[in-house]
Formats: sequence, structure tokens, C-alpha cells
Amino acid sequence: MSTPRLFTLERDTDITGVSGTGTVADGVVWPDETVSIRWRGARPSTVFWDSLDDAEFVHGHQGATRFVWADTLKEEGTE
Repeated sequence: MSTPRLFTLERDTDITGVSGTGTVADGVVWPDETVSIRWRGARPSTVFWDSLDDAEFVHGHQGATRFVWADTLKEEGTE
């Protein structure tokens, strides 16, 4: 990968009762494959991960939260 790849976290079910549902965070996978996630909401924060797998393991909630890629939306014409 040579350029950063943008995504949002879309939460269908709020298992923890903290983040809510819908678009709960914005993120980027950097060229070195590390990940930054910026949480939305009343108490925003930023977290960093060594890999997308690590971020998904913690924040994916076994499928309750989806990673939606910005470049995929552009390809589909749904910006």
C-alpha cells in the first residue's frame, strides 16, 4: 500500500452502550499498515493500532461494527 486508506466505523448494534449506532468513528490505515481511529461523540478520542486486524479484534464486536472504506464508496458512486 502506498497511500493512506480512509474508512468509517459503522455500528449496527451498540454492545457496550457507549458509542451508539451509525457512524461512530473515522479512521485511516497508513502506508506502514498501522491504524488510527478517531471516535466521534460527546467524548472523542484517538487510538492507534499496529494493524487493522488488531483494531477489528477490539472494536469490531464480532460483526456488530463494520469497516466501510471510502475508496469503495467512490468506486460505487455513493460518496
